[in-house]
Amino acid sequence: MTKIDELLILMQRNVKDVRFSELCRICDHFFGEPRQKKSSHRVYRTPWQGDPRVNIQKSNGKAKAYQVKQVLLAIEKLEASHGAKK
Repeated sequence: MTKIDELLILMQRNVKDVRFSELCRICDHFFGEPRQKKSSHRVYRTPWQGDPRVNIQKSNGKAKAYQVKQVLLAIEKLEASHGAKK
C-alpha cells in the first residue's frame, strides 16, 4: 500500500483531522499542479464538464472538513471515469 493510499484511508475515516499539506499532496497526485497556489487557496482543475475545479484552503494548518469531503468525492468521480486509480 502506498503513502497516498494510506492518506486516503485516513482521510475517509476522519475528515476533520486532515493536515492541509496532506490534502495538497493528495490533490497534487490526482489532479496535477494547482492552477493557483500563491494565496491561502489552492485551485485544482478536474477533467469533467460542469464545475471543473477543486478548491481547498488552509485553516490553522488543517484542511476544512467540507473541502476534504469534496476532494474525496472528486477522486471517486475521477476513478469512476478512468476505471482505475491514477
